[in-house]
Amino acid sequence: MVINLSDQHSLVTNWVSELRNVEVQNDRMRFRRNLERIGEIAAYEISKELPWETVDVQTPMGIHSSKLLAQQPVLITILRAGLPLHQGMLNYLDKADNGFVSAYRKHNRDGSFEISLDYVSCPPLDSRIVIISDPMLATGASLVKTIAGLKAEGTPAAIHVVAAIACTTGIELVKAQAGEDIKIWCGDIDDELTAKGYIVPGLGDAGDLAFGTKMQS
Repeated sequence: MVINLSDQHSLVTNWVSELRNVEVQNDRMRFRRNLERIGEIAAYEISKELPWETVDVQTPMGIHSSKLLAQQPVLITILRAGLPLHQGMLNYLDKADNGFVSAYRKHNRDGSFEISLDYVSCPPLDSRIVIISDPMLATGASLVKTIAGLKAEGTPAAIHVVAAIACTTGIELVKAQAGEDIKIWCGDIDDELTAKGYIVPGLGDAGDLAFGTKMQS
């Protein structure tokens, strides 16, 4: 249930390449826009799997039986780094409901970290299709905790995850702890993590590159 969009779209490989490039990373607006583009492609691909219904639409010349989404999905992002990716999906799934989660690494003095889930704001999730955006799926710990937090709010019909870059370690953790039925859509997949849980070669800190450096907690 893992789809690497770089295997299907040459444009995605170009955008991911620019996200990784230290010279292009100096342009924050370009960095955010590339994340947004990946979100748009992911939304388009996911839309092919969303349920639809036939609705008669009145045109100036007659009636057309059109296929429309039977239900709008719920787009949820992990603050703050996920915002551009989320916006890209919202550009296409523009009638979707939205939710926001604050999940971040709380670093300890010994170099280890814990995931702090401080804030969950979402519409009712029962029987809804949920699409979670997080640009970097590294260890998978924050995503697993986010999914658990969302399931505490309701029981989605299906969950999709969209990441710009994912690590195989994180993918396996999500599958093991959050469920094999979760579908993961990635701009690309890397195989290595550092001791501190950062993806290699990855692209660095997506939140800092999109919005500027932050104070460490």
